[in-house]
Amino acid sequence: MAREFIVEADGGSRGNPGPAGYGAVVIDAASGETLTEAAAYVGVATNNVAEYKGLVAGLKAARALDPAARVHVRMDSKLVVEQMSGRWKIKHPGMKPLAAEAAAVFPADQVTYEWIPRERNKHADRLANEAMDAGKRGEQWSPERSTADLGAGSRAATAAALPEPDGPPGDAAAGAARARAALAGAGAAASAGAGSEPDGAATAADARAARSVAAGGSGGDGPGDAVPGGSGGSAAAGPGVSGAGATALAGELEAVGPGASATGASGPRASGLGTSGLGTSGPGAPGAPGASEAPGVPVSPGRGVAIGTPPVGWAAPADLGVPATFVLLRHGETPLTPEKRFSGSGGSDPSLSDIGREQAVRVAAALAARGTVQAVVSSPLLRCQETARTVAARLGLDVHLEPGLRETDFGAWEGLTFAEVRERHPDELTAWLASPHVAPPGGESFAEVTSRVSAARDRLLAAYAGRTVLLVTHVTPVKTLVRLALGAPPESLFRMELAAASLSAVAYYADGNASVRLLNDTGHLR
Repeated sequence: MAREFIVEADGGSRGNPGPAGYGAVVIDAASGETLTEAAAYVGVATNNVAEYKGLVAGLKAARALDPAARVHVRMDSKLVVEQMSGRWKIKHPGMKPLAAEAAAVFPADQVTYEWIPRERNKHADRLANEAMDAGKRGEQWSPERSTADLGAGSRAATAAALPEPDGPPGDAAAGAARARAALAGAGAAASAGAGSEPDGAATAADARAARSVAAGGSGGDGPGDAVPGGSGGSAAAGPGVSGAGATALAGELEAVGPGASATGASGPRASGLGTSGLGTSGPGAPGAPGASEAPGVPVSPGRGVAIGTPPVGWAAPADLGVPATFVLLRHGETPLTPEKRFSGSGGSDPSLSDIGREQAVRVAAALAARGTVQAVVSSPLLRCQETARTVAARLGLDVHLEPGLRETDFGAWEGLTFAEVRERHPDELTAWLASPHVAPPGGESFAEVTSRVSAARDRLLAAYAGRTVLLVTHVTPVKTLVRLALGAPPESLFRMELAAASLSAVAYYADGNASVRLLNDTGHLR
């Protein structure tokens, strides 16, 4: 006689979309014994995406125990239960592949579904919150830290089967998370945190705000710089995602908001860096290099100990030679900037406005005064070439083009405002905001852009080893280079202010580490 399992699954998002996680538990139907648990932080996602991922994880955990078992799924998500039971049609494009993945784990006649109230799904809900808490710490959920009632032996087996953190190609988040876990040691047990969000289909309204997410709470919705500016909410909100900051995950709405005025943004300068952030300052001093960008660093099961990670901070060698320094210049303003329209590599390729040309003159004067730039490389798009030529002429250098530095292709959304996209493509927009692997219709996903920018970075590092190079590019490439240097997850793209004609800088050391030296410096525009 076939074994019978009960799978209880849940998922939640602190922001909807926001930092999300799932939890699932497999129970022996005859004895009521908990057999195994599964949980993971999944990055920025909607409630429904997290719930579906929890279902998939629970079914896979059950199948690993016995592929011939009959499974009864219990969830407090009416949407998932009704859709998987075949009573509701799946309309959302982001849900269809997840539902298909869930349906493929077991033959359909081996699985049944039941909706249960939230209070009867506390075990899976607690696991989901533990996973979100772990994500907040920059880690993945660990069964050893779980507060659920599960024996140590089963925990070790679960730990060995935990999925690796995922991310776009070239992403260092997984390796950095392991490094942080190693430095943190055993750490404290994860708290249950705030309850996961109520169930309901993700809508354009969910994506509208993606309100400031900090410590599991929400911040204010503000106008903000829709894409290049990052957060429009209070700075005190912490590392959150503001209303307009949700659209900051986009590479380049040509927008200038409160933190980035047309003639010169007043965004934050890197305190204490001065001009040194833009130039080669000799051998790499300890304390700065970031986490390794090599993905797939192995981890000892259940301990989170990083193996083979390049030494960081004070543990780094005293003399790594002169780093290659990329000075990252976002191009000047275009006519689309004040209209806050999507302007990527698939649209009209606008030139600089009069204000943008003045910005280019000012940044050229500032870089000439610093005198550290040894080469100029530009995106092939017109607004970058115009900015680069103005600077290069002042520095007496040539401009070299690098196609990998072009902006995201926003496909059907090119030339539209965020509000227009939300009205015309609500489902596609929601899915795009929830995952870096989803592309606008006919466009590029942020995962694809990350792969392209990473390849360009590696080519330029090989060509300009030990030199200071000005890269004239766009919002998404700049934020991506900074994100990868920090080993930050994809949702960190929400959380960076980046004004037109702003300067940032990243130094790359011989041991593979990177150091962010400057971000969104706009002092030259004041």
